Amino acid sequence: MAFQKTAGKKAGDNTILAHTGHDPGSFHGFVNPPVVHASTVLFPDAKTAVGGSQKYTYGTHGTPTTDALCAALNEIENAAGTLLYPSGLASITMPWLAFLAPGDHILIVDSVYDPARRFADNVLTRMGVEVDYYHPALGLEVEKMFRPNTRIFHTEAPGSNTFEMQDIRALSELAHARGAIVSMDNTWATPLYFKPLDFGVDLSLNAATKYPSGHSDVLMGTASANARCFRQLEEHYTWTGMCAAPDDSYQILRGLRTMGVRLAHHQKSALAVALWLEERPEVSRVLHPALPSFPGHDIWKRDFTGASGLFSFVLKAEEGAFRARQHAFLDALDIFGIGYSWGGYESLAVPVNLSNRTVCTAPQDGPVIRLHIGLEDVEDLKADLEKGLAAAAAT
Repeated sequence: MAFQKTAGKKAGDNTILAHTGHDPGSFHGFVNPPVVHASTVLFPDAKTAVGGSQKYTYGTHGTPTTDALCAALNEIENAAGTLLYPSGLASITMPWLAFLAPGDHILIVDSVYDPARRFADNVLTRMGVEVDYYHPALGLEVEKMFRPNTRIFHTEAPGSNTFEMQDIRALSELAHARGAIVSMDNTWATPLYFKPLDFGVDLSLNAATKYPSGHSDVLMGTASANARCFRQLEEHYTWTGMCAAPDDSYQILRGLRTMGVRLAHHQKSALAVALWLEERPEVSRVLHPALPSFPGHDIWKRDFTGASGLFSFVLKAEEGAFRARQHAFLDALDIFGIGYSWGGYESLAVPVNLSNRTVCTAPQDGPVIRLHIGLEDVEDLKADLEKGLAAAAAT
């Protein structure tokens, strides 16, 4: 039986995640879609081959497997359409290219995902696009940075590594009034805890590598668009030969089925660890939007329905001792792995380097360490972090 929403009532997140994307009735009753490996697709006759009436025409243009994942993402994003990219970074850079041309201007939040900054500084500038970065705390005063040729306004909330919040609805209205398209990296919250398109964003960009995958074994990015922008995004996608592998698409769809349950555990454990760290004398401050002490907490509480397992803290250190204490802390950990990416079942800790920022600069009260709280028991994680704090204090 196909999943049917109750008339007049929206199903809960976990119900939607468990049932959306694939209709078992469309494939012999199997609850999971087939994994279709495809390049060549045959046509019944020449007229069909040249007429464009057949649903599937070539492997890069979609398969039942990728369509199932896109349908599920459309449902949870409230999107007109979703496209799949081979990495989270590509889900930012390729949509930018779909809407930018030489002579255009892009405004990017200074707390942006750093690989996206490298793309902007080294690729967009080379193709004649003007790039500027704005402080995430600027609010509506960012209007003074818009130009007649500002084509894209890019935001990320919370911001990478330091987790600054932004009023996305107000900023989207401002950008649209100035004729710009709004893109947002929503990887931290996922569309379960924040739906950018409902707040005026045109392009909701996500690294499915993180929580949709959930197991640190798949690379994928997604871009979900409103009706205004999807056609141009899709045309560019087709022109550039972008596509996602069927096995990876299946794995991400499988990950979505349990994402709500996993996120709830990540959220609960991360908040417990963050509150514990706030009380530690070795810690200067904790950067987590769901903490009442965090400057952007009111915006998070108003607009978001949850928090994920990623946050940072500033380790207390005297000037000149930042790196030594940061490294001593990390090297003393056993359960926390030192590794990039996040969103999997395992806890991770990494040193944060903010030297590339232009206006939203690094804290002066100590080095920043980013934590991803996985699915382990909280007391074990606290004990591991305590070893790190003791090692840092002894340095």
